[in-house]
Amino acid sequence: MTMEPYTKEPVTLIEEVFPQDTNSYNTLFGGRLLSLMDKAGGIACAKFAHREFVTISIDTLKFIAPAHQGDLLEVTGQVVFTSFHTACTKVTAFTLNKSDWKKKKICEGYFFFVAIDSMMRPIPIPQFVVENDEEQIEYDAALAIRQHMLDSKE
Repeated sequence: MTMEPYTKEPVTLIEEVFPQDTNSYNTLFGGRLLSLMDKAGGIACAKFAHREFVTISIDTLKFIAPAHQGDLLEVTGQVVFTSFHTACTKVTAFTLNKSDWKKKKICEGYFFFVAIDSMMRPIPIPQFVVENDEEQIEYDAALAIRQHMLDSKE
């Protein structure tokens, strides 16, 4: 029996950067951004597979530019790869300027999650099927990251 994904559509979260989210330079704490990115990735996995997921690794995370107090953050997660129990999301964060709504990429990375049952045991998930060149590029990138992680465990 094969399972079909519920949807491959991305998940987008929008948040505002408040004073309690910033450091002494009035820029967003990296950990706060990482938390939002992890949340977007996890929700994307749950939406894709109709399963509960937990984070197992974060890879090739690139902080590109800071976000400042008062900025809006747009964080998008999309499943780009699956294995039997594992899903990978590419998560990208942007700032949005409230005056002109222009977006600026500030961070991106690959987040790996494992599907679990109520006893915290891994369970199977639907498989991601590549449908175009752009999806193939992301799939190949995630596969290479996963293979590197597996090779590093030995």
